[in-house]
Amino acid sequence: MAGGAAVTETLPATRAEYCVIACADAWRGNGEVLASPMGAIPSLGARLARRTFSPDLLLTDGEAVLVGPDGQTEGWLPYRQHLALVTGGKRHVMMGASQLDRFGNQNISCIGDWRRPDRQLLGVRGAPVNSVNHPVSYWVPRHSPRVFVAKVDMICGVGYDSAAAAGPSATRYHRIPRVVTDLAVLDFETPDRAMRLASVHPGVTVGQVRDATGFPLVLPDEVPHTREPTAVELRLIREVIDPEGRRDREVPAA
Repeated sequence: MAGGAAVTETLPATRAEYCVIACADAWRGNGEVLASPMGAIPSLGARLARRTFSPDLLLTDGEAVLVGPDGQTEGWLPYRQHLALVTGGKRHVMMGASQLDRFGNQNISCIGDWRRPDRQLLGVRGAPVNSVNHPVSYWVPRHSPRVFVAKVDMICGVGYDSAAAAGPSATRYHRIPRVVTDLAVLDFETPDRAMRLASVHPGVTVGQVRDATGFPLVLPDEVPHTREPTAVELRLIREVIDPEGRRDREVPAA
């Protein structure tokens, strides 16, 4: 363990590890909610958050069991209770996105006209229910103009403009805390809820993010870097949560 700690201290954080940290921070301060990460790096982030600054998070195996940060069974989550969490704001999902627009509308269903799409994707699935009933963040492992588009081809996950147009029933629990990509962290902390560049990962420039985005981002006067992981967080990621290095397969070294 001492040798591992020394390695942790001497090797700088990788791009993948900044992504894990940024995903973990999505659940900061959430309290006792069901964390539902989709993807390797969001899953690592949720486990890191549970082990450090969000100990009340509930993690699930995706079926019927509540699990601890090491996968050990902690309880049973009946389907009825799961639905109660989903519809009452007590769940925070981090989903993927094939397309995202500047107000956070998400598409995972098809590319092109839905009546005759150029490409069929996952389908709408639970995205509409998720996005109007509890917080939904997004994870995009390849930030590009093909994902960040001016207008999604089909709305699956509901964005801020769509929720506002639908009225109070859609806005009561609707919230998009953040979007994490391999380049940056984005949020919607703007007057009109348009997407804002919140931070860039070390080694990434604002220009790179702008070039990889298919619409104008709101830019603060100064764009900070994504926060540095602590020594404890790095040790947990490298030695406890992901010693096999799954994070590097999802976000290879820059």
